Amino acid sequence: MSLAAFDLALAPLATRRYCLPMAEKELPEPKRRNKTLSVADVLSGALDPVLKKRGFATRDIITHWRAIAPPPYDATTMPDKLTWPRSAGHSHEGAVLHLRCGPGQALFVQHAAPEIARAVNRYFGYHLVNEVKLSAAPFTPGSGGKPQNKRQPSQNEIARVGATVDGVEDAELREALRVLGLALSSRSDQKRG
Repeated sequence: MSLAAFDLALAPLATRRYCLPMAEKELPEPKRRNKTLSVADVLSGALDPVLKKRGFATRDIITHWRAIAPPPYDATTMPDKLTWPRSAGHSHEGAVLHLRCGPGQALFVQHAAPEIARAVNRYFGYHLVNEVKLSAAPFTPGSGGKPQNKRQPSQNEIARVGATVDGVEDAELREALRVLGLALSSRSDQKRG
């Protein structure tokens, strides 16, 4: 078969292919944007890639940490990252969980590491965590709690604390003592009331 005959035989196919209507099917209806979304749904697209970089497949271990961890570690620790063993077979078992812990809690967390690992594995229903290690990143307990309402000191308290610190010559020290005195006076009022 000559090249010209071959081109002629294929010409009807080529013209038919490019002459098809642009859309044989109806276009899907666009998503409506005028509906309310939860913050979790909106942020999930932004959080998931960050969590995947930290080794978390889902955000369950972070969002449900208070239910997963045994007391008192549910309030004094927080998952930082999961590191998976480097092996030829990519299994979903035997990861190392790195925890952030509150100040002064590192020794207790290290001692309870097997208990924490068992609690995580029990929650997920399979052997997810093989070992628990401490992370160097700091964690302040209660940072995710409700913000406390600051009480405004009364004029009487301000005058009393001001009279107490008036004798201090250094202006910066006097101001620091004034702030401390007001904080302590409001704290003692909260304990009484």
